[in-house]
Order: sequence, then C-alpha cells, then structure tokens
Amino acid sequence: MTRTNGLTWLVSRGSHMDAVIPAAGRGTRLGALTDEQPKGLVAIAGKPLLAYALDSAVEAGVDELIVIIGYKGGQIVERFGDAYRDVPLTYVHQCEQLGLGHAVLQAKPAVDGTFLLVNGDNVFADGVTPAVEAVHAEGVDGVLGVEEVSREVAQTTGVIETKEGNITDIVEKPDNPPSQMVTTGCYVLPAETFHACALVQPSADGEYQLSEAVGLLCRAGFDFETVELGERVNVNELADLERATALLES
Repeated sequence: MTRTNGLTWLVSRGSHMDAVIPAAGRGTRLGALTDEQPKGLVAIAGKPLLAYALDSAVEAGVDELIVIIGYKGGQIVERFGDAYRDVPLTYVHQCEQLGLGHAVLQAKPAVDGTFLLVNGDNVFADGVTPAVEAVHAEGVDGVLGVEEVSREVAQTTGVIETKEGNITDIVEKPDNPPSQMVTTGCYVLPAETFHACALVQPSADGEYQLSEAVGLLCRAGFDFETVELGERVNVNELADLERATALLES
C-alpha cells in the first residue's frame, strides 16, 4: 500500500502474473519488410521478432500472455494461435497507434494485478526474469529494466531521474537529460498503471507515453526499483535486424 497527499493506492500482490506484449506497430523504418506483414512477424535468426518477447515472458514464469495487435494483426493471431509454449495467449486490439501508454491502456480488461510488460520489438539476450524476481522484494511496487547510454541517446528516450537513490520521475526525450540511465523495453508494473495511463495527456506528436504514466506513479510515492538486464536490441531499422541476429548468435 502506498500513500501520498492523503490518498491511498492499493498495490496488487499475488502469485499470478500476466505479461503484456505490445506489437501493434507496422515498423515503417523496416521498409518493404512490413508492406505485407506486421513488424512482429519479421524473421530474425529463423523466428518471428515477436517470438523473442514471448519467450522472455514465458521464461520469466508468467501465467498468461496478452499481445496488443494492430497493423495486420490477424496475421499474428493466425501465426501464434491461442497459446504459446503452453501459456494461454489473448489478443487485444489497438485500432490507432497512439503511443505505448495508449497501447497499455487497451489491455486493462485482460490484466489481473501486477503485470510484466515486454515490448514486442525488443530482443533481450539474457531474458527479463530478474525484473520479475525483483518486484517480489519487500516494499517494491514496480521494476524498470534500465541501461546506461550516451547523453545523445538519452535525449531520444525515457530517462530516469533520481534523488538520494530513489526514482522520482521519468523524463521523456529531454533536451538536458538528468541522467544517462534510460528505460528499456521491460517493466513490471502495478495495476494502478492503467489509471495513470488514463490521466496522461498526449505529447506534441499526439502520443500517450507510458513513461509519463510511470513518472506520475513515481511522483505519487510508488517505489520503483531498477534492474539492468544485459544486452538487448530494440529492432526499429534494417541495421537492427543484423545487430539482433549477431546478439542471438554470439
């Protein structure tokens, strides 16, 4: 239970954990590879890109997989069916791609309690299990998978802001980054994240950022811990396909 400004937020706890996997985007920067198929079905080392996120979630011990689909989403449903590696799989539609915060909000009816979020276009060499393990520590409300980057890269993503060792905010694409520690495509989030996502205002480009919602929870007093998960590739461009393949084959 976390209290702030006289308000009480009830943080869900329990052994059950769902995984939310956003995979609604087209992946326009992959060019012709996504003209006829969604980004999540682009092949890397003989498997669809989305399969690597699903593998990470299954290996972390989740009870159900919830995949957010959009562009040519029917192909993902046809490819993966209603279970993956014996874990039940549910699909949620994001009709408009309005940012990660908006995507997560679509999954609210299907999620029960604290949940793992793994972006469907991320390949983690060593999985995401440490993030799930970390959320069970006493007093921890959520976990952020993080990595340290250059200041130039920090200006393009969500940056962790801390005070006396505690996470106080996440700043999205700052001109002057407060640190060089940034979020990756892995989070373990309390159920209150959905309420926070609903409160977020759209950015200048019309997107609802998940980092803004998590920042709201941090400012409200939720205790988020950070975990470094090792090497990963966020697949956005053609060159990232080569990097992901090299990472998997190393």
